[in-house]
Amino acid sequence: MSKADVQSGTVAGMSRLGVSSLLTLVVLLGVSLLGFFSRLFAVIRFESIIHEFDPWFNYRATYQMVTTNFYDFLNWFDELAWYPLGRIVGGTVYPGLMITAGGIHYVLNALGFTTHIQDVCVFTAPIFSGLTAIATYFLTKELWNAGAGLFAAAFIAIAPGYISRSVAGSFDNEGIAIFALQCSFFLWIRAMRTGSMFWGIMTAFCYFYMVSAWGGYVYIINLIPLHVFCLLLMGRYESKLYVSYTTFYCVGQLMAMNIPFVGFQPIKTSEHMASAGVFALLQCYGFLDYLRSKLGEKEFKRAFYLFVTICAGAIFAAVVGLTMLGVVAPWSGRFYSLFDTGYARIHIPIISSVSEHQPTMWTSFITDLHFLPAVAPAGLWYTIRHYDSAKIFLVIYAAFSCYFAGIMVRLMLTLTPVVCMLGGIALNVTFDHFFGEDNEDSQKEKAKKDAKKSEDTEEEEATPLAIKLTVVMALTGLLCQFAVHCTYITSNYYSSPSVVLASSRPDGSRNIIDDYREAYYWLRTNTDDDATIMSWWDYGYQISGMANRTTLVDNNTWNNSHIAMVGRAMASNEDDAYEIMQELGVDYVLVIFGGLLGYSGDDINKFLWMVRIAEGEHPNHIKEANYFSAQGQYTVDKSMSKTMKNCLMYKLSYYKFGDVRTHAQMSGFDRVRNVEIGHKNIKLKHLEEAYTTEHWIVRIYRVKKPSNKSRKLSHKLTQRKKKTKVARKGRKGVLSTTIPAAKGANTRQKASFEL
Repeated sequence: MSKADVQSGTVAGMSRLGVSSLLTLVVLLGVSLLGFFSRLFAVIRFESIIHEFDPWFNYRATYQMVTTNFYDFLNWFDELAWYPLGRIVGGTVYPGLMITAGGIHYVLNALGFTTHIQDVCVFTAPIFSGLTAIATYFLTKELWNAGAGLFAAAFIAIAPGYISRSVAGSFDNEGIAIFALQCSFFLWIRAMRTGSMFWGIMTAFCYFYMVSAWGGYVYIINLIPLHVFCLLLMGRYESKLYVSYTTFYCVGQLMAMNIPFVGFQPIKTSEHMASAGVFALLQCYGFLDYLRSKLGEKEFKRAFYLFVTICAGAIFAAVVGLTMLGVVAPWSGRFYSLFDTGYARIHIPIISSVSEHQPTMWTSFITDLHFLPAVAPAGLWYTIRHYDSAKIFLVIYAAFSCYFAGIMVRLMLTLTPVVCMLGGIALNVTFDHFFGEDNEDSQKEKAKKDAKKSEDTEEEEATPLAIKLTVVMALTGLLCQFAVHCTYITSNYYSSPSVVLASSRPDGSRNIIDDYREAYYWLRTNTDDDATIMSWWDYGYQISGMANRTTLVDNNTWNNSHIAMVGRAMASNEDDAYEIMQELGVDYVLVIFGGLLGYSGDDINKFLWMVRIAEGEHPNHIKEANYFSAQGQYTVDKSMSKTMKNCLMYKLSYYKFGDVRTHAQMSGFDRVRNVEIGHKNIKLKHLEEAYTTEHWIVRIYRVKKPSNKSRKLSHKLTQRKKKTKVARKGRKGVLSTTIPAAKGANTRQKASFEL
């Protein structure tokens, strides 16, 4: 290579820009593939199966849409859910996930690749994880440079904080929502910098996709207005800002209202009023700025800030007034719980009963992010040090994501992208400082700084080679540890489906525990098609999806009263519970029990939440204090209370368990609670054991039919016409009002897919 080629910036006939672009493309493609393949542990170790609970409904809804059409899906009334109420699915879901998977399935089959919709659903989240890495690269590049973008893309591709919601089989809304989140932010920064209506409309389209996919779209529609408001306070108003936000807000909100589940919420709920207020304030600010340009600086300077303050106060007063009048709906309980950690436990216990809604432990930050929380503050400092209008957005993004991640375990998902970006910036600056080559621009800047120094000031010495080698070895080792940690956490903690459990035998081999699917298969093949199953709401989606049977409650949790009724039945004695089950038309009761195997996620450990939810709706019948022992402890041993001993949940969980020897010296030893149960000779009066799985994890009981002789009739006997002088009595057992049977033949026929 000639000296002229070096000076002109060419390498083997290619420009440095071309070489850099090619290397960037190769690295970015490799990072995307890495993100995809790192999420396949569950498929390799088990099989291609849907994980967890919510994904089963998403899969079932997608199957319904693919086998019919989109309009039938929007009008689909699910008779298998929330018996006897049912559920209008099209108006109660975010359809973006179903449309995405259905679109991929349609394209693949159109190209000649015959695939089942289940396989598409299993691999949707890993595919979008690769796209999320690309979106994070472009966002970080827009805010800093390409080097920081590559670091950020590599981090988010394998970070456990994001993998936990995007492994193969995790067919949930968050799998595609983070991609839409990062894309929306990238397009917003591009629109704000260029002032182009095109980029503003593109931001609105991406926001619309986010609205269709996840309820977390509220984060976008509040964070972007907050960014605009901060820029106005800092005196950084530009016409570009006016054009970009006005275009985004108008087009985005109009498109968002086309989602049936969202409807008119963007203009009628308090969660959206901040964006509307900033929009109105920006219009006033733009009008006043226009007048100032026409009237001159001196004539308008005094009245400018006063008028802006009056407009802001008027907008705030209008929002408060409309809220008090009921025109604008107040903040929801879920929104309050983000700012008051004790609100949900007192007022909405069903939210607090979910483990992922608990406050985040400090160890979770290390588990999900490894060393990134330690280097992210350095990246934040560099961002603040060299701030501009775009970088201010990154600071706001980081501050609010950090706060919400500490409030709720689930919201660790929103912190992971910004921490990866800040970590990428910090490492990029570090590498550039120690190993960056001095180009012409940096040499000019250094010359200017040297010219300002006094003549007697000595020049700074160059960084010794030994220090450079030490830094590169330390950073390389740290990055290798990060990769090993992410792989270990992904493989051992986030790649195990909830419906298929695994344990280790003494010889180190794996033991597959398939009790869930065993129980659901039994329900599917051994119960009537119109049988109604009562269980806690955690298992509703799986029963509908795999067993294809009607459930009382499920994971949608839209009707707290119905869930409280199920909780009351579980917490009541058998006689009272039987009356409730007869009112609800229950045929079978399903409970999860882990005392034999040591499975801690059973219903006994969740039972107190059932009691609390039931007490909130039925305080005269259920009291939480009655389920504690005399010492104030929640236990199942001999010291338990009489109410706990006689409740339906205790009986169904420990029925015949007292005869099983799970300990060397005693029978009926609960391996989860580590105690010997206090009541072993359990007798059932109104229920009978129908099926118990191999490891006793799932127990199913059949509800006995009422006996005409022993059942007290609370209705008037049916009167018949007199044919003779002797009056005939009405037939025994004839009810004036009968419980309607579930008519779900069409739904069941459409939902009869293979497991």
